Amino acid sequence: MIFTADYIFDFFLPRFCPGCNKKLSPNEEPVCKECLDSILIAEENLIKSEFKRKFSSTKIISGFYSKYIFEADKTLQNVIHSLKYNKQFRIGTFLGNILAKEIISKNWTIDLILPVPIHHLKKAERGYNQSDFIVKGMSKGLKIPYSARTVKRIRYTETQTNLKLQERAKNVENAFKVRNPKNVKNKNILLVDDVITTGATTLECAKVLMNTGAEKIYACSVGIAE
Repeated sequence: MIFTADYIFDFFLPRFCPGCNKKLSPNEEPVCKECLDSILIAEENLIKSEFKRKFSSTKIISGFYSKYIFEADKTLQNVIHSLKYNKQFRIGTFLGNILAKEIISKNWTIDLILPVPIHHLKKAERGYNQSDFIVKGMSKGLKIPYSARTVKRIRYTETQTNLKLQERAKNVENAFKVRNPKNVKNKNILLVDDVITTGATTLECAKVLMNTGAEKIYACSVGIAE
């Protein structure tokens, strides 16, 4: 019997599904099929209504897509938590590949994919930005370049969790800066985050990109919180 690198790796460091904690086989994706199938899909009508509610009035973001509905204490939260806090990087690229398959069907012309950045202090504490790995998976699937350094978060902001809609917008105001405007000038950009709730952070980041010379901004996320 020939043992592959994945088989040997999984033998010594077995992987477990973040949704149900089942041991995964060497050729299995980082989230088991049963758990993936249990996550609610964001239907087209919901995406359209959320785009209208969160983004359309500002005319900054031209299009929006989210694959799943984010529910507290359910599978998707466990999956994203494992990516965000447990260094399960393969989950990020896996989710990015899922998003890429959906974005392909859109009539969006995209020149560059960017993750919504986190502040360097938060990144130092966690060690990474989870959205960077989602973007890597999307870039590979779409064959479109990505950059994790184009936009910088220049202001440390408190968590958005307990803030109301207007408070969230104020909390992230002037929080981003484009490092090199030449990288975004006249480009169509896809902005990516793990979960979008009110959309305030995504919108503020998009606003900075647009003001720096970007042509069009699209936004997408793995999950959307209603």
